[in-house]
Amino acid sequence: MHVWRMAATGLAVSVLVPGLVHATRRSALWRRLALPWGICFPGFVLLHGAAVLTHIRPAAVPAPVWAEVAVVGAAVWFWLPVLGVRHRLTDPGRCAYLFLAGPVLDLPAVLLIATGDSAGGLVMIVAMLPIGLLATVVTWRWITAEERQARARAAHP
Repeated sequence: MHVWRMAATGLAVSVLVPGLVHATRRSALWRRLALPWGICFPGFVLLHGAAVLTHIRPAAVPAPVWAEVAVVGAAVWFWLPVLGVRHRLTDPGRCAYLFLAGPVLDLPAVLLIATGDSAGGLVMIVAMLPIGLLATVVTWRWITAEERQARARAAHP
């Protein structure tokens, strides 16, 4: 059962929450809740790690549901510096933020695998793969925007 919870949590963090934040990024609520990336990133990484590691326990003792709920709620703060409007990172900053987040968020899942919960750890890693995909998309958009600007400057010196 915990494998399904981990899959749902990972997909909520990597797909559902960023989609929601992106669709409503101009909301006054997000502007009020937005925090600088230096608070969001380490806070979310620590909370996510603690929540994933609650699954290291005997099979008869289920991990608390509040851990997954807290991670999904905190994912909003994680995504606001990338997709929001207040405290938004620059394009290079967004690329670095997301490319760093992928492996850092996978470390607790690797520890799960090392302690014998291969299914739970692998499910969490796979569910978080969309973060790497989004990092690639953000990088590609940044590169093409830079090229467009360079061509425009060259055409009109």
